[in-house]
Amino acid sequence: MASDLHTHTNFSDGSYSPEELLAAAKSLGLTYLAITDHDTVDGICHLYENGLYPAKGIKIIPGIELKAAHERDIHLVGYNIDIYNGKLLEKLTELIDARWIRFSEIVKKLQANGFNIREADVLKIADTSRSIGRSHIARALVKNGCFKTVREAFDKMLQRNKAAYVPRYLLSLEEIINLIHKAGGMVCLAHPKLVGDDEVVEEVCRSGIDAVEVFYPCHGAEDVERYMRVAEQNNLLVTGGSDFHGTASRYVNDLGQFTIEDKYAEMIYRPSS
Repeated sequence: MASDLHTHTNFSDGSYSPEELLAAAKSLGLTYLAITDHDTVDGICHLYENGLYPAKGIKIIPGIELKAAHERDIHLVGYNIDIYNGKLLEKLTELIDARWIRFSEIVKKLQANGFNIREADVLKIADTSRSIGRSHIARALVKNGCFKTVREAFDKMLQRNKAAYVPRYLLSLEEIINLIHKAGGMVCLAHPKLVGDDEVVEEVCRSGIDAVEVFYPCHGAEDVERYMRVAEQNNLLVTGGSDFHGTASRYVNDLGQFTIEDKYAEMIYRPSS
């Protein structure tokens, strides 16, 4: 059997609703599914409040993905978090508020550079998501005919050091680890290869985290072997996932295209109370 411990819904920057993601996972026969939206637990709360979590036929792991303030691209995934933890929700509100300010600033920069885009265009793309990011803006630019692809929008305007780039408010590595732990969760370093520096990966692995995402779509056999060794040397659990967003701009286009063995998910999963 197979599992996926890294997925996103339209409550952040995915294109599937939580119901659609859950239905797709069930139809594929996945045993474990972790929902790990960026900066929000709204998607999992939505499932819970509509009687869909816990779910029959599949084990859901409530999660979140947070980017750390660092010169390198460090993303941490929290698993088994209390989605109604007060301190967690307070910090997530801060992050969401900062995202909205940033989104408005980016749109103004794009307009100043002559691009046909309004905040309303982005909000229409974002739909249910309060966690508005550059991917929503890029998709709006493509829809408005400004660019042919999301990748082109990033490469020409939205990437770091480009004309419409605006830095985002981020929590420190230590803050994220403490926040997730205090919310009852486990902390995993996501896609370590994308950090771009294995010395930094080693530092993060010694910072108090609990797991490493060894299996990831862009990790080749040598990468898997290397990060498996890092996990073993630091007594960390091994995880993996597709980073599924439901859009063609990601590493996988379809849920189930990249999965991990259940034995890894079993080490992470905790039954909901």
